[in-house]
Amino acid sequence: MIKALRILVLVLVGFHLVTSCSEEQDFDQIDDLAIAPSYETSIFYVKAQETLINRVEGLNFFTQDFNFDAFEEPFFTKRVLAGVITYELENTTSKPIEIRLEFLDQAENVLDTEIFSMDAAPTAILQRDVAYGATGKSLDIIKTTSEIRLTAINLGDNTSESTIQDPAIVLRSSAQFTLELK
Repeated sequence: MIKALRILVLVLVGFHLVTSCSEEQDFDQIDDLAIAPSYETSIFYVKAQETLINRVEGLNFFTQDFNFDAFEEPFFTKRVLAGVITYELENTTSKPIEIRLEFLDQAENVLDTEIFSMDAAPTAILQRDVAYGATGKSLDIIKTTSEIRLTAINLGDNTSESTIQDPAIVLRSSAQFTLELK
């Protein structure tokens, strides 16, 4: 009898410990979970040698339209929260230059423009970060961009030559965006 009473007390204490230390499970917690990773990618890389610049008459020595539908993908447009596009411009030529980037929608309307001016070499690499979202320009610019038009303008002459080896103008760009996955 004492043995049965001990077993009963142990079972009751065990049951009490198990039920008193647990709380009801909330399986709706997934609704409160926010996942927002950042993704980084290269956008474009353009290099123009000084010899090419000297051969082109007129101010515009390079104009190119880059099809860029990546921003219009529904996965991106529905989930993008913020982003930064980073540009790096390097000029080792003997010419002052201007680079103009135009963000265009499908109807070729200009949504935004970035202009870079740089003196002839020697100059430091110019880096510019352009933010989009709550702390920068409108995200709608990014979401509706279909094309990027790059125009490079020679503000100097077509005869001078830099003494730096392999003189060129190099424009690089990359982007980092934060997306909401849920």
